[in-house]
Order: sequence, then C-alpha cells, then structure tokens
Amino acid sequence: MVAPPDNDVLWARALHVTLNGSPALTGVSLGVREGEILAVGGPRGSGKTTLLRCLSGQLLAAQGEVWFNSAPVHTLGPLARERLRRDKFGWIDPEPRLVPELNAWENAALGLMLRGGARRGARTAAHEWLERLDIGDCARKRPHALTQAERQRVSVARALACAPSVLFADEPTAPLHRADRAHVLRTLTTAARSHGITVVLATHDAEVAALADRAVTLLDGRRVHTVHLPGDEVRRGGGPGGAKGVRGSGTPTGPASTTGTSSPTRPTGPNNPTSTTSSVSPTGPATPTDSDTEGRAACSLSA
Repeated sequence: MVAPPDNDVLWARALHVTLNGSPALTGVSLGVREGEILAVGGPRGSGKTTLLRCLSGQLLAAQGEVWFNSAPVHTLGPLARERLRRDKFGWIDPEPRLVPELNAWENAALGLMLRGGARRGARTAAHEWLERLDIGDCARKRPHALTQAERQRVSVARALACAPSVLFADEPTAPLHRADRAHVLRTLTTAARSHGITVVLATHDAEVAALADRAVTLLDGRRVHTVHLPGDEVRRGGGPGGAKGVRGSGTPTGPASTTGTSSPTRPTGPNNPTSTTSSVSPTGPATPTDSDTEGRAACSLSA
C-alpha cells in the first residue's frame, strides 16, 4: 500500500471495476488537490459515474486504492464509509432525488439535520442557498409543486448547505435548460472557490468542463489524454489528403492568388471569341495546351 501525495485531498490508484460482467474501470488513477474543481469528461458510458461512486466510497473497486486526506477509504467498512459520506462528502445526482413529504427548505437542510445540527441553523443555511439559487420563494413548496429545474436547484442547495470537503456532481445540470444551467454552474463554482470546496464534476459537455480548473477524460473505462474524433485531421488540414496550410476559411496561405475574379480564356468556338469563366486565374506564365501544340503543327505542315 502506497500513501498518496500530501497535496492531494483525494487520490485513487489503479482502480478496476467490473459491472454486470463488463469492465467499467480499467486501471484508472488520479489525484485531486484541495479546493480544486476537477472535470471528469468523456462520452456516455465511459465510466464517469462509476469513478465518482468509487471515489466517494459508494462502490468498492475490485482492485485499486482510494484515499481521502491520507485515510484509506477502500479499507473502511460500510458504516464508516456511510459516516464519511454524511460528514465530509456532498453528492448531486443527474436527476433530483428529494423526499416528497418534505418541502424545499427541509430537503435542502436534510444533510445538516442528519449530522445532528440544530434545526434553526440548518434552516438558515438552507434558505441562504435557496436564495442564492433564485428559488427562495419556493422554500415552502413540496417537490410535486416544483418544476424539474427547481427540484434540481434544491438538490444543489442541499449539497452546498452541508459545506462538504468534497462535492461529487454527476452531470448536475443534465435536466436544466441552457439559461438555468449557466446560473447553477456559476453558483456552484463560485461557492466552491469561496468556501474551499473540492469538486469532482462528471460531464460530457465541453462547455461545462471548461469551467473547471483541470479536466481528465475517460474512454471505455480507461483514462486517456486526448480523444481524436473522426474528421479531426481533415478539419485541422493536416491529415491524409488534407491540404496543409489551409485555415478554416478555406483560403490558401501560400503565395498570393486571385479568387472570385473573372479571367478571359481561349475562345471556345468561332461564335464565342470572348468567353469568360469565374475560375481562379493562374498566377504564373501560361502553359501551352495540347490544342495549341496541334494547331502550331498543322500550320507548319501547311506552310
């Protein structure tokens, strides 16, 4: 067993997980520094949720190690891991999971009250986060009276109200529209940085990942450094058959040339002595064509 680096609040080494007979994670290792926002990217089914579940102690890997603040999470029993999640970790699901019998502020305060906190303090913290997420007027509504976006904001408020050491957010903006998504992400990242909360954010959205301090990518359960999509080489102009020195506008970057102008060509017939086309005119001296050569040969023979 190897101890993690001192500056990593969360650290995993060589995680191997198999779900339903298929490998979900294969040798994944990573470290997360204190106060860092780390995005775990990759397409759907790449292992992002499985990795977050392993890091948070919800799922034990078949092989590998997970450490939190230099304590081995992978050796803890079920009750110890449950206490760790309750006291130190926060979690946001892709879909809001609220207690239907509780109103919005009670759902947002639930984590604090489960820790044994005073009801008044938990209520104050819950109202504060609901206000910051622009749903303060929904505090007394029950989940069935809220929209999907409002319920997800309550879930975010519940996770932040506990002031966790590490917040795991699994596609937290999946059920939100674009405008709601931007506001929730701004609130989430601002709160994390101002309160020193470490965030591990799973997302397949590049715009969401761009808000993180650092990003790692998973593909088929493995950590990869770069994902090359089909057509990338052609778009960059450096792949097989691709024209080098061509930018996205399609304009050649070599010697100056004329485009989009009309240039006279040789007559195409006796009735068309001045035919023109809109093709690009050559920039060098004219090159004799086969018809020119044949014409000169005919003239010499007749002479």
